[in-house]
Amino acid sequence: MRKLVSSGSHLEEPIGFSRACRVGNVISVSGTAPIKNGETACIGDVYGQTKYCLELSIQAIQEAGGNPTDIIRTRIMLTAISRWEEAAKAHGELFSTIKPACTFVEVSRFIDLTWLVETEVDCVLDQV
Repeated sequence: MRKLVSSGSHLEEPIGFSRACRVGNVISVSGTAPIKNGETACIGDVYGQTKYCLELSIQAIQEAGGNPTDIIRTRIMLTAISRWEEAAKAHGELFSTIKPACTFVEVSRFIDLTWLVETEVDCVLDQV
């Protein structure tokens, strides 16, 4: 079983990606940027951007047939690792009881300079 979840981005076709891809009982969510209605959400706010990106990922997981409790790994990419605690606060609010494996890394920049955060999420469902 293969299921693709669209982000609605006009870049999906030329780049060749989906917001999420489910194969069997595995769901992987692509790098998710803080884009809302074609604009950057929560400009300047690491906490807000992180929470928004993770919420978008959770929506994609649910559309693919999963649940937040199926999440086994998150990756939080930041342009300023010194602001990791702001991102961690948002992550903790969503995942304090689920406790997936989690990685925070610093990157030099994203496609849009107003993006401070991008996230990736992986799931394994208990049943296919």
